[in-house]
Amino acid sequence: MYTLGIDVGSSSSKAVILEDGKTITAQRVVEIGTGSSGPEKVLDEVFKEANLTVDDMANIISTGFGRFNVECAKGEISEITCHAKGALFEIPGTTTILDIGGQDVKAIKLNGQGMVMQFAMNDKCAAGTGRFLDVMSKVLEIPMSEMGDWYFKSKNPAPVSSTCTVFAESEVISLLAKKIPKEDIVAGVHRSIASKASALVRRVGVDGTLTMTGGVARDLGVVDAISRELGVEVKVAAHPQAVGALGAALLAYEKINR
Repeated sequence: MYTLGIDVGSSSSKAVILEDGKTITAQRVVEIGTGSSGPEKVLDEVFKEANLTVDDMANIISTGFGRFNVECAKGEISEITCHAKGALFEIPGTTTILDIGGQDVKAIKLNGQGMVMQFAMNDKCAAGTGRFLDVMSKVLEIPMSEMGDWYFKSKNPAPVSSTCTVFAESEVISLLAKKIPKEDIVAGVHRSIASKASALVRRVGVDGTLTMTGGVARDLGVVDAISRELGVEVKVAAHPQAVGALGAALLAYEKINR
């Protein structure tokens, strides 16, 4: 039995096909979000990878900012619930989730049974998000995929005090003009992201196992900076970008097996 979860975010679309509620058959991410061809494209890719069609799906659940725009979905569930489900599947025992996506940051607190008890969200500003990191990588002329490597080269992180993307961009340009080494600026950018994200985590409380999800979790520099800021180990989900879609696929399976 196959179930499908699709997570349509503001900047990317993710899909996961699950077999019998246990095994990930296929998972795809496309860097196109809601309001465009993202949902259609990610569905085409995940069905092609799995060699299956929409008719093979026993149930389909959508989540994310654009969850109401998925025509084939048989139901919609909030991304908070789906991220909790997906994170627990990937890292059992998770008690706190930090999700940093393209346009928002979420901190989610779970109880011992994996139920959502509290969450905090920064969705009004790009500070500390993937968008923030993307803007900084362009100013520094360093590919996003290499930002983490530059972070670990730093010996003297530069202070980047602004959390606002616009002001931080000006601050980074000023640091470049002063000939501050790029690796130290990158470390400062990562620390700025960590400071903003950690404030949300502290609002919900961090104890037990902290799991990081979202596209920014692929940057190990950000993971390290957050770990240092909070003074705790930060675990990273195996499929950080697709955790919401995975949770949706798991919930789709549960709904037809109640």
